[in-house]
Amino acid sequence: MLCINYFKQNFFKYRRKINESFNLILSPIRWKCQQTQSAQLINNSKLKVLFFGTDTFSLPSLHALHNNYYARTENNALGVVTSFKNPANCVRTYAEQKQLTLHRWPVLPEVCQGYDLGVVVSFGHLIPERIIKSFPNGMINVHASLLPRWRGAAPIIYAIMQADAQTGVSIMKIEPKHFDVGDVLAQREVTIRADILMPELHAQLAQEGANLLVNTLNNFSSRLESATKQNNELATFAPKITTAITNVNWSQLSAEQIHRRFRALFGFKHLNTRFQNKNIQLIDVKQPAVQELLLPLDNMECGSFLYDRNKRLLLVRCADNTYLEVHQLRVEGKKVMTATDFSNGFLKQINSTKVHSFTSK
Repeated sequence: MLCINYFKQNFFKYRRKINESFNLILSPIRWKCQQTQSAQLINNSKLKVLFFGTDTFSLPSLHALHNNYYARTENNALGVVTSFKNPANCVRTYAEQKQLTLHRWPVLPEVCQGYDLGVVVSFGHLIPERIIKSFPNGMINVHASLLPRWRGAAPIIYAIMQADAQTGVSIMKIEPKHFDVGDVLAQREVTIRADILMPELHAQLAQEGANLLVNTLNNFSSRLESATKQNNELATFAPKITTAITNVNWSQLSAEQIHRRFRALFGFKHLNTRFQNKNIQLIDVKQPAVQELLLPLDNMECGSFLYDRNKRLLLVRCADNTYLEVHQLRVEGKKVMTATDFSNGFLKQINSTKVHSFTSK
């Protein structure tokens, strides 16, 4: 009887000690479960995104977010920041048509705090640190290269111009004060066709970037965990294009190099040369199927050219004993003309020789 009474008196004290011991054992397990549940919540819920973009490379990503990632989700989960300077801004037009929340750049940190993540696609502005830090999950960027190759403003142009066999898109974290140096969350490769023109590759990469962005957001927590640092020793740079890159130096560039530059700048800028103190834009150029040695130009300086009546083109001597065909061009102050029109209108006025010369600027 005494034993029973003693047990009753001490039962609750011993039960409390047992519970405390179990809690010490289970608390790490419970914490791990809570962390897993939190990660699953990030994965399974839609992050509120503030999108930063301005141009035709940006638009497919905004379209993909709106139509795929946010399908059947309230509109206020996706906001847009863009410049209002250009009236033809396609990102602004799309946001207004779809009644997305639209903000004028520059934007205040208070606006960004209402979103989980900032997404930047071809925005063209260095994002201030206070803006980056105002997002709970920071900011990510869609970049048109396989980083760390071709950091900078013109990765597509440089990839074609430097004869890269492949390029791609990268999703990376944005770091303050520097462009394109953050950890890479995802990448996708794209083959560069030998005859591709810049607008086609631009459109292809824009769509690949949009698809990869949606995939990254759908798996955001795992992408963050597996993000890799860039190897700065492998970095190459694609700075903003200036008019200097359009000037053809016939004695330094081979026909292949000039043609690659033409394809890289196609639809953006024209290659330029000089003839009779006038600026000449090269509108359509090609490489001959076979690089033949033509006797009339064999011993001539680079930049020398003649009109081929049979093929109706100008044949220009370039560096490394190579030749380039010019099919269309524009003389300063004139409309676009064929090589035949140029020969009839300008070359026949100079009767001294059949061979003429383009000069570098």
